[in-house]
Amino acid sequence: MYSEIDSKIQGIVDSILNDVMEDHKYTDITDHKMIDRDVIVAILEKLETLLFPAYFSDKKLLGSIALRFELGSLLADVYTSLSEQIAMALSYLPAFKHNEAKRYEHAKAQTAVFLDKLTKVRSYLKTDIQAAYEGDPAAFNTDEIVYSYPGFYAIMVNRLAHELYLLDVPMIPRIMTEYAHSRTGLDIHPGATIGRYFFIDHATGVVIGETTVIGDHVKIYQGVTLGGLTTRAGQGLKGKRRHPTIGNNVTIYSNASILGGDTIIGDGCIIAGNTFITHSIEPNMRVSAKLNELKISQDPKAVAKPE
Repeated sequence: MYSEIDSKIQGIVDSILNDVMEDHKYTDITDHKMIDRDVIVAILEKLETLLFPAYFSDKKLLGSIALRFELGSLLADVYTSLSEQIAMALSYLPAFKHNEAKRYEHAKAQTAVFLDKLTKVRSYLKTDIQAAYEGDPAAFNTDEIVYSYPGFYAIMVNRLAHELYLLDVPMIPRIMTEYAHSRTGLDIHPGATIGRYFFIDHATGVVIGETTVIGDHVKIYQGVTLGGLTTRAGQGLKGKRRHPTIGNNVTIYSNASILGGDTIIGDGCIIAGNTFITHSIEPNMRVSAKLNELKISQDPKAVAKPE
């Protein structure tokens, strides 16, 4: 005999399932498999090992021919798993939705192009490591950056996801960068274009929007937002330039907000902390906000009472 709580549980389950079936057509649920977030995270881990085997592969294999076989096996696993996930993602696009053979053929082609980009991604990441080491006197060595810096991890994931974004792969690039977001506190959209020698110091609370373009040798600090002026138009803004362009050799200090698709920060600028910028800045400028005057007075409660 069902107890009262058993009946309640069954009622809640029925309500949820009915709502699910109302939200999704039956054929949409049964005609294709769904993307697996855990598989995508596992792909990221394998890609990290492929990019930096000296840090994340089996250390016993370093310097041996066995490492070549390990990396080859990893690359094959990534090709198989990523092709499968991309094929599932393509089912969300009308052109591929009801043609499984076409989905898988296109997914394999996209995955092959993506794998060809790994050498380029690694070359960019090596410059990011160098920028972090040269820009942070607290860095013990470059190994520490690869092993422990959340900013570097977020940049690595972004560079990988960006290549998939450029291939018009649905959903997967955002799943990758949001995983990095949850792990590091940095929100970098996979659509953002980022040049070489990029360093995020302290790496907490940074937001970089989809259409942001960042040049070479850019350093930003915690709390920086490279965002849009408004999102009130919602989906009406899709595909439009909404985020700023940052030139080469620019430094942006903590909690600065630079907003708008027409905003261009020229080469060599230094943007002070707590600034709010919605218009372009000419090259080689120093931008700061006029601070409120500090008022310092003694706390009456802290004044010692006479004996």
